[in-house]
Amino acid sequence: MRWLLASLLLFACLGAGAARGEGLGGTPIAVCAIRDAPGLTATSIFARAARLPCTTRQSALGPGNGWVLSAPLSAAALAPHGTSVRFASTWQDATTLHVLYADGAIRRIGFTSATAADRLLLGATFSLPLPHHDAAPVRLLWHVRGAANLRGLILGPTLAGHGSTANREVLLAALYGAFGGMGLALLIYNLALWGALRQRFQPAYCLLLLMLVGYAGSSSGALSQLVPTLDNNDRLRINVVLLAASASAAVLFARSFFERAVFAGWLGRASTGVIALLMGCAIACAAFAPAWIGPIDRVLAGAYVLLMLLVPAMLWRAWRVRSNYLWLFALAWGAPVLLASLRIAQALDLVAWRFWIDQSTVVSMALEALISSLAVAYRIKLLARDRDIARAQESAARHLADIDPLTGILNRRAFLDRAIGRLGDQTLLLLDLDHFKRINDTLGHDGGDEVLRAVARALAAATSPAALVARIGGEEFAIVAPTGDAPHPGALLDRIRAVVLPLDLAVTASIGSCTGPLLREADWKSLYRRADEALFAAKAAGRDRVREARPTALAA
Repeated sequence: MRWLLASLLLFACLGAGAARGEGLGGTPIAVCAIRDAPGLTATSIFARAARLPCTTRQSALGPGNGWVLSAPLSAAALAPHGTSVRFASTWQDATTLHVLYADGAIRRIGFTSATAADRLLLGATFSLPLPHHDAAPVRLLWHVRGAANLRGLILGPTLAGHGSTANREVLLAALYGAFGGMGLALLIYNLALWGALRQRFQPAYCLLLLMLVGYAGSSSGALSQLVPTLDNNDRLRINVVLLAASASAAVLFARSFFERAVFAGWLGRASTGVIALLMGCAIACAAFAPAWIGPIDRVLAGAYVLLMLLVPAMLWRAWRVRSNYLWLFALAWGAPVLLASLRIAQALDLVAWRFWIDQSTVVSMALEALISSLAVAYRIKLLARDRDIARAQESAARHLADIDPLTGILNRRAFLDRAIGRLGDQTLLLLDLDHFKRINDTLGHDGGDEVLRAVARALAAATSPAALVARIGGEEFAIVAPTGDAPHPGALLDRIRAVVLPLDLAVTASIGSCTGPLLREADWKSLYRRADEALFAAKAAGRDRVREARPTALAA
């Protein structure tokens, strides 16, 4: 529990840090979009920048090529030891940043999708250092080529000093590193648990963790740092598929974790349809981008809307069937659903792009994975409780199956199961109550039953824990004990004679005794036959006495 609370605190702190502004001391830049046209150059745009209307939304320009012009730069936004301009990674073939300086000079720096890894920071943000020049920079102009322009050509442009950028990298490295380490630890732990418990929700949870860690690595830009040759547009393709796979894995985990009744009927079919739509659109987007990326992206955003609608339906059904896990899932999915709604609104261009919204997916995923681990722990606790109850019930049932219901000592079946197979010489005592019919006739059957119970208590009290005491017939009892620990037959008769009966009736018994091996069923038959013969001899001699059979040889 301590590590869970520590992780929650860490993610809360890191998430709050990522949400403060657009990046640790950076200064946002106001920009406007300009349609590309033949003959447009950076020089011509800078020359008439003051006369440009700059009222068109970036996304309204459509896919292809375009220009993005900044407002005049403030000297206060420039860092004394070097300034970089940061902006979000989007689908584009190439980007060139033109920098206008106070002396009229224009310098440029840029990258292509194939070389973007050199400029990509954690958080999937490009960072371009402003080229060194004696005069101060006064305006920026981006030329973007081959853009999908789903939400804009240049998103979240920010000026920041090199120190601020380094601090931002440390913060995001802590965020993604914490999430990655936690995800891998939970994955390994739950794989080990699955090997022991074999519950159907465990592989689904492991799949969810695997997809979340994969998406975090790809969406953060860490994958490009691990594989510098990876084309940035290909990384975005991977992002789309892994995000859809993560959402689908979350639904699969919910389906396997909740009771089957929750997803019975239409809800199960609806969840299957949403998963199929999500994965189909994501794969189509990855395969056919950028040609059909606009229409496919809109359909994909609609699929995520359906997924959001699926969550309250799932929770409502869980409430209807009185699920034990409703409160845990409501807690685990609350933050992800809220933040995912913001991401969907951003994808539909209903809210402006924000860095903290873009990064909220990883934070919400981390919270979901952490709290879902609580749900897994709670489910395992319930499984352990059910197992303990089942074991107790099984033990009670087995005990009842082994016990004679009238006397509370072993019955014949349990007696034989435990007696046969004992090592060493064993002494078998067969005991039969004398004239028991007369007792029944005098006291009635209830009184006779009480006599049997009293005799059983007397026999149990006269034997050691190593002995087995059983009722094997109507008024016939048996005792098996190691020969050196067997009760003395005369003492048994004394205890039986001491049983107090109404009407001054006396109870006596005849005992037949035999000693020998008891390893196999054949040994039991031989020992029982000899003890039974001795019992008949005791009855023939006048009852209320003991007769002992000749010992049999111990089997080798």
